[in-house]
Amino acid sequence: MGTHIKKVSEIPGPKSALILARRMAALPAGLGKSTEVVVEKAEGALVWDVDGNQLIDFAGGIGMVNLGHRPEAVVNAIKNQMDKYIHTGALVTTFEPYIEFAEMLNAITPGDFPKKTLLACSGSEAVENAISTAKYFTKRPAIICFEGAYHGRTMLTLSLTSKYGLFKRGFGTFAPDIYRFLSPNLYRKPDSMTDDQYIDYCIERFDQNLISHVDPSAVAAIIIEPVQGEGGFIPVPKRFLEKIRQVCDQHGIVFIADEVQSGAGRTGKFLAIEHSGVIPDIVTMAKSIGSGMPISATTGKAEIMDAPHLGGVGGTYSGSPLAVVAAHETVKQINTPEFLAKATHVGNIITSRLTAMKDKFSIIGDIRGLGAMLVVEFVKDRKTKEPDMDFAMAVIKKCVSNGLILIRAGLYTNCIRFLPPIVITDDQLNEGMDVIEQAVAEVLSERKSLQSINL
Repeated sequence: MGTHIKKVSEIPGPKSALILARRMAALPAGLGKSTEVVVEKAEGALVWDVDGNQLIDFAGGIGMVNLGHRPEAVVNAIKNQMDKYIHTGALVTTFEPYIEFAEMLNAITPGDFPKKTLLACSGSEAVENAISTAKYFTKRPAIICFEGAYHGRTMLTLSLTSKYGLFKRGFGTFAPDIYRFLSPNLYRKPDSMTDDQYIDYCIERFDQNLISHVDPSAVAAIIIEPVQGEGGFIPVPKRFLEKIRQVCDQHGIVFIADEVQSGAGRTGKFLAIEHSGVIPDIVTMAKSIGSGMPISATTGKAEIMDAPHLGGVGGTYSGSPLAVVAAHETVKQINTPEFLAKATHVGNIITSRLTAMKDKFSIIGDIRGLGAMLVVEFVKDRKTKEPDMDFAMAVIKKCVSNGLILIRAGLYTNCIRFLPPIVITDDQLNEGMDVIEQAVAEVLSERKSLQSINL
């Protein structure tokens, strides 16, 4: 088994430290950075920093590079397109790559009804387009979203997002007519309930909220992530998704599945909602559909997508030819049985390694997710499930300094998320998991030493 992490200096090294100082001086203080890695180049599942260190990437640019960094076919598609034209504007001219990519998404997203696709640049825009189209179609004002949700940082999508302290504090006022319902989190259910009883309870609450919070006749759309992303990679139970579908059908509400992070093959199917068999009216996609290029898609029932008046949707950059050809090539490679099977395989390796760690370390409260979209959640006590965000941060810092790029997640920021490129080799994956296991052991032992000193 080869060594894929190669350190020639500390991380961050001297060159990185200089650039990080420039970043601090030039960029706003509120622009977060999860690590102190300063990138020189990246390929596959590997990243090289400006000091010559070679790192393994388990963050994937926050789930942007399921197909790996700089996949050759995607790079070539971008280069070929650059020789033709870079931008003529989809609002001004027509270019075939936009249409080809839309046709592809219309064909492969769930539902055997006619569909249409609108492209934009970011996940937030895809959600904005889905919501505004649903409002136009239904002529209703209200939106239902869920606790733990993350949908973006624009005014509307930030209003839909659920983590107040990190994302929303200081940025109000928010968009009106948004109603937040309870979403099942099986790990944090009351001890007295079985999983099924708890899902029943969440469904009961859902029905109550349709009386106490908002009447269905006012609701344009219900938006949910089939696997909550920022909320801590919480898969939404099939029965709960079926309940949403049933309510939407009964009351003429648009069902929007936000697949920005959970889509693009991450869970072993092209979209996470496919695991449930539930068919949404609109799907939003971004992140890994473009292998890092800024592109997002809103794909939905043709009659809904056609609702806005001529000129009512679109944007200057939307459907950038460079991004579109990259996305077309990316999705072509992702939506194959081989790639989707590899996502399941990667997920199985991570799960088995984490399960073995859970047996060793009581600090690990939960391991969950779908396919290769996984988290480990750290708690101070397995019974009380009190979140241990400091531990998660300490493990990440140690891992990064040892050549493994990681980021956090979860409502309490006490989870580490696993979003390695699906093209990662088994050797690279296991080497990264070794780094995590060692870091958990070291942080635990440092804690014990501190406690004995304090005694």
